[in-house]
Amino acid sequence: MIRFGKKVVKYRVPILIVSFLLLIPSVFGYLHTRINYDILSYLPDSIETMEGQDILLEEFGTGAFSACIVSGMEDQEIAKLEEKLKDVSHVKDVLWYGSVVDLSLPKEMLPQDLREALQSADEKSSLMILTFDTSMSADETLESIETIQKLTGRQCLLSGMSAVVSDIKQLCEKETVVYVLIAVILSAIVLALAMDSFLIPVIFLLSIGMAVIYNLGTNAAAGEMSFVTQALAAVLQLAVTMDYSIFLWHSYEENQEYYPGDKKRAMAHAVSQTVSSVVGSSVTTIAGFLAMCFMTFTLGMDLGVVMAKGVVFGVAGCVTILPSMILVMDKWLEKTKHKIHRPDSGKFCALITKHYPVFLILFAVLIGPMFYAQGHNRVYYDLVGSLPRELQSVEAGDVLENEFDMGAVHVILADSNLDEKDAYHMEKELNDVDGVKMALGLSAVTGPRIPEEMVPADVKEILDNGNYQIIYVLSRYKTGTDEVNAQCDTIREIIRHYDKTAMLIGEAPCTQDLIRITDRDFQIVNLVSIAFIFIIIAVVLKSISLPVILVAVIEFAIFINMGIPYFTKTTLPFIASIVVGTIQLGATVDYAILMTNKYKRERSRGMEKKAAVETALKGSLPSVFVSALSFFAATFGVAVYSSIDMISSLCMLLARGAIVSLMAVICVLPAMFMIFDPLIIRTSIGFRTQKSGSMERNSDVTKGSSNHKEEKTGGGYYEIFEVKR
Repeated sequence: MIRFGKKVVKYRVPILIVSFLLLIPSVFGYLHTRINYDILSYLPDSIETMEGQDILLEEFGTGAFSACIVSGMEDQEIAKLEEKLKDVSHVKDVLWYGSVVDLSLPKEMLPQDLREALQSADEKSSLMILTFDTSMSADETLESIETIQKLTGRQCLLSGMSAVVSDIKQLCEKETVVYVLIAVILSAIVLALAMDSFLIPVIFLLSIGMAVIYNLGTNAAAGEMSFVTQALAAVLQLAVTMDYSIFLWHSYEENQEYYPGDKKRAMAHAVSQTVSSVVGSSVTTIAGFLAMCFMTFTLGMDLGVVMAKGVVFGVAGCVTILPSMILVMDKWLEKTKHKIHRPDSGKFCALITKHYPVFLILFAVLIGPMFYAQGHNRVYYDLVGSLPRELQSVEAGDVLENEFDMGAVHVILADSNLDEKDAYHMEKELNDVDGVKMALGLSAVTGPRIPEEMVPADVKEILDNGNYQIIYVLSRYKTGTDEVNAQCDTIREIIRHYDKTAMLIGEAPCTQDLIRITDRDFQIVNLVSIAFIFIIIAVVLKSISLPVILVAVIEFAIFINMGIPYFTKTTLPFIASIVVGTIQLGATVDYAILMTNKYKRERSRGMEKKAAVETALKGSLPSVFVSALSFFAATFGVAVYSSIDMISSLCMLLARGAIVSLMAVICVLPAMFMIFDPLIIRTSIGFRTQKSGSMERNSDVTKGSSNHKEEKTGGGYYEIFEVKR
C-alpha cells in the first residue's frame, strides 16, 4: 500500500483538479434524480393492493383520487369550482352530488346515505371526490395538487395519499438543506474542540461533502430515491465516515515524528496505513447497510444501497482527496493549530476494570426487560398523524373526521357483470360492516328514486367501465389502526363471497400490507445484519468467541436504545424499528473492534488480564468518545429541527444509539473481557504470548527496531506498525 500512498502524494494536485471537476456531473446527476415521496410505492408489485392500482389506472385511466372538502360555498359556486377543477391538468373527473342530479332539483331526491356522505351535518361543507389520470405519487399528480391548492386556498382542502405526499414534498424541499447545514455546523464544533487545528474540521467536512455529492449524483443511475434517503443520506454519510478522516490526520501527525521535515513521506505512510485500517473497518458498516437490501419493502434497499455506496465513496475520498487537501493547505493548517487539553482517563479506566462485576450484573438484569421493551414498542404507520397540524392534508383529515365522520376511503374493484341482485346484497352487507359510513357505488348513486337513465354518462363511466365497477367505501376509521385493518379483512370476505376476483385497494389496505410486510422484514434484517457482522468479526479477529461477545454488547446497546421509547410511551414510525438496529450495529461495532484489537495486542505480549483490559480501555477511550460524539452531533440537531416525525425520530434514535453504544463498549465490554478471558484465549488466534521475535515494549525500543504506534482517535481496526527510521 505504500506505493499507493506515494502515488497519492505525487499526484495530489491532479487529484484535486479531477475531484472538483467530478462535482459537475455529480451535481447534474443529483438534480436529475427523481425524489419519491410516496412510502407505499415501495410495497412489492405482486401484492393485490398494488396490482389493483395498476388495473385502476389501465381500465379507468384513474391512478389517484383525493377527497376535497369545500367550505363556505353555495351550490352554484361549487358547480363553477367543479369546472375549474376539471380544467386542471391531469384531473380526470370530479364526483359530488351536483354531478348526479341537476341543482334545480331538491337534494331530497338523493338517497339519504349519499346526502349524509357528501355533505356535513350542518350543510356548510361539501365533499367532492377528485380522480387523476396519473398515479398516486406521480410528479404530474403532485403538480395538480399544488395547482388546486393555489387555485382554491383554504376553502378547498385536499386529503388522501396524493395530498399527503405533496405536503411531504414541500416540507422536504424546505428542510433537507437545513439538515445538512445543522449536521455540518455541529460536527465542526465537536471536531474543533477535539482536534489540534481549527482548520482541519473544515477540510474534513469539505472532503466528506464532496464524497456525499458523488454518492447522491450517482443515484441518477437508479432513476430515483426516496425522500427518506434524500433527507438522511448526507447526514448519515457524514456521521459514519468521519472516523476515517480523523484517523488519517492522526496517522499523518504520528508519521511526521518518524519523518521530521518530510511531510510528503509522512503522508504517503499515513495513506498506506489508512487504507489497511479503514477499508477493513468500513466493511462492518457496509454490511449493516446492505442487510437492509433483504427487505421485501424496497425502501430498505433504496436506503441501504445509497448508504453502502456512500461509505465506499467516503473511504475513497479519505485516502485520495483528503490527503491531497491536507498537503496543499499545509501552511494554513500549521497557523491554526492549538493545544488540546485531555483529562487523564487512567483513574476512570481503573475504576471500570476494578468494578467489572457491577456492569456484568447490569447487563444480566437489563438485557431481558430491554429485549422485551424493544419488541413491544408502539408503532404508527399513518403518515398523516406524524405531520405538522397546519398542513392542508392534515387539516383536511381533521375536517373529514370531525364534520363528515370519515377516516379513510377504500376502493373496491369488482366485476362489472356481477348479477344486480348480488351487487345489491353485497353493497348492503358492506354498509353493515362496523365503521363503514357508506358504500358508494352506482346503485348507491341512483337509489330507488333516480332511474339509472337519469344518471349522467360521465358519472356512469367513473363508476363502471363495462369490465370493472368501482365502489368507494367511506370508513369512519383512520388508516393504520387495528379497527380499520379488521374492517378491511371483513370487507374482503364479503366481496370475495360475491366475486372471487374482487379487489380492495386504497391507502388503508396498502398500509395493512405494509404492516404485515414490515413485521417480517424486521426479523429478516436483524438476522441478516447480525450474521454478516458476526462472520466479518470472526474472520478479522480470527476468533469464535469474540464475535458472540462483541455482537452481544452492541445488541445490548440496541435493546436499550430501542427499549427506551417503550417506557417513555413514545410511538415510533414503523421504519425505525427496522433500520435503526442494523445501522447502529454496523456503525458502532467498530468501537468494540478497536478496543478488542488493543486488548488482543497486550495479551499477546504477555500482559496480565486486568492490566491488558485496562490498557485497552485507556487506549481506545479517546477514539470511541470522539467517534460517538461526532455521530451524535451529526444526527441530534436534525432530530430537533425536523418537522417530519419520521426523519426526526430516526435521527434521534441514531443519535442516542451512538451514545448508548459508547457507554456499552466502555463499561460492559471490559467486563466481558475480564470474565471470558480464558475462553477468548482458547478460541482465538493471536492471543497467546509471543515467544520469539515479539515486539518489545516502547520503553525498550532501540534504533531500527519495530515500534508500535496507536492512533489518537478514530474508529476501526487501528493498529499501526511502522519501522522507525
